[in-house]
Amino acid sequence: MLETSARLLRLLSLLQTPRAWSGTELAARLEVDTRTVRRDIDKLRELGYPVHAARGVSGYRLGAGSAMPPLLLDDEEAVAVAVGLRTAASGTVTGIEDSSVRALGKLDQVLPSRLRARVGMLSSVTVSMPAGGRTVDPDTLIAIAAACRTHERLRFDYETHDGTPSVRDTEPHRLVHSGRRWYLIAWDVERGDWRNYRVDRLRPRTPTGPRFTPREPPSKDLATYTSRGITDRVYGYHGRFTLHVPIDVAAAKVPPTVGTLEAVDEHSCVLRIGSNSLDELAVYVATYGFSFEVHEPPELVEHIHTLTARLAESVGHADLT
Repeated sequence: MLETSARLLRLLSLLQTPRAWSGTELAARLEVDTRTVRRDIDKLRELGYPVHAARGVSGYRLGAGSAMPPLLLDDEEAVAVAVGLRTAASGTVTGIEDSSVRALGKLDQVLPSRLRARVGMLSSVTVSMPAGGRTVDPDTLIAIAAACRTHERLRFDYETHDGTPSVRDTEPHRLVHSGRRWYLIAWDVERGDWRNYRVDRLRPRTPTGPRFTPREPPSKDLATYTSRGITDRVYGYHGRFTLHVPIDVAAAKVPPTVGTLEAVDEHSCVLRIGSNSLDELAVYVATYGFSFEVHEPPELVEHIHTLTARLAESVGHADLT
């Protein structure tokens, strides 16, 4: 009986992966014959697990049922989930903190001592800093994700960075999480172009619109595309600088939500950053402590000459002894 129970748990674990398994594949993994696999599948169904046979091929897949079945996680998956729940407990999604704590409590009860020690060690030396600012309603994230998955047009009320309200009609593509904020990448139907939208500034309208044929995304690297959109395009001035340090050194100081970096060679990289102030552009880049060259915008070059003269004059008569 113990052997059968252990085999059923192993079978359930295999079926929880996002693929269909043939009876032959399952038999090989479980080291039994296909007849035993069929009997075990029947037992799981009797226990309430919705095991479906894939049409057109000989295969099995665990479907969605009326209740959440127990999840079987390996060691690394369990640690990843526990760490993720601890992070979510102080995250940027409205109302998810309490549910994350409850889920973490349930997981902690069943973690083997060796895994609990690994998770506890990380938690004991980690302090979570509140993200601040607006949070995102989880229902909004779910609604956007569903529209992305089913390729349905999404209309929503949107508030721009200066507080101007508008209504947008979009073909949603992907959600991007920067670690601090959530962004939606979508094709704006009225503007005929790709746009980034801050999710905390939008409110979906229901029902969703008609289905659409997905377009070619604006970039293969959607993280970099989003970073460039939120650090450059909305500002009055677009700065381009060459930093005379390797890109990994620059990346340690320049967050992706502040500027985008592109490697030139092993000794230098290009920084693109936006601002509505020439003073801010000049001073911000200078505070990184790197040697750099200014390329754009042209007016920034002249402004730095003026700013340098002003700073030099401010200390020209100072007593430095």
